[in-house]
Amino acid sequence: MHPVQDTPYQMDPADPAERYPLPLQPEREIYLLRADVAPETTFLPHSHPWGQLNMVDSGVMELSVAGQQWLSPPQYGLWIPPDVVHSSYSRQRVAYRALYFNRAWSQQLSGAPCMVKLSPLLRALVADLSGRGIDSPSEASDRRIARVLFDQLQLAEPLPVYLPSSDDPLLSPILLALQHDPANDVSLATWAQRGHTTERTLARRFQRSLGLSFSDWRSRLRFLTSLSMLREGMAVKEVALELGYSTSSAFIAMFRRHSDNSPEAYRRQRGVNEGTRIR
Repeated sequence: MHPVQDTPYQMDPADPAERYPLPLQPEREIYLLRADVAPETTFLPHSHPWGQLNMVDSGVMELSVAGQQWLSPPQYGLWIPPDVVHSSYSRQRVAYRALYFNRAWSQQLSGAPCMVKLSPLLRALVADLSGRGIDSPSEASDRRIARVLFDQLQLAEPLPVYLPSSDDPLLSPILLALQHDPANDVSLATWAQRGHTTERTLARRFQRSLGLSFSDWRSRLRFLTSLSMLREGMAVKEVALELGYSTSSAFIAMFRRHSDNSPEAYRRQRGVNEGTRIR
């Protein structure tokens, strides 16, 4: 529908709101954007007069919203209210979806950026419109679908950021090291020793700054990383070893905690067979 290039729109450095203009029709309530984002793609800071629900079908997108760092995995959408400045970066190829809502509809949703868990119905409705090449519903039947889609979003419970970040001088080096190597199995006690502090101090910093324990944060990171690996067709055992698990069962248990699903079921639901490499 909308082929994506590394720099898809002409930028106007003087006005961040015009960096990536969209063909939105003001009389419509909703606009659907579908795009394949190439690896190592950056979208510079910008904003939109419409609210924006960011979604990915595969891959994980890193976003900065109003100065806060977020990660968007396939099961969750990231809601950005109108006029909020945001940017994004994709390390790998991402199958990107975005729903834009006009200001009147956006005002019925959260006034602050948040994550929402995407219901199967919401995803099915997006897939239906997208599959039929409809970006801005005009027919009465399609506008009813758009209304149901919006109702589903209203019903979704806002969630705190899935993988929070921090510029705390004790935590930042640890988070960065883990993001570069999710299989890193260094203990919190060892990190404390390296940072010339105590394990207790670091544990308190994690809870205060991130709202998560060290082990919970690392577990979430590994879960997010595993999603793109599974979508690429990697075997469960291979993913487990790549992420530092000694057994597949330990990895599967972690995956179930975060998704209420098994890695194999997750891949089957997306029509990906083991050994199928999606680039």
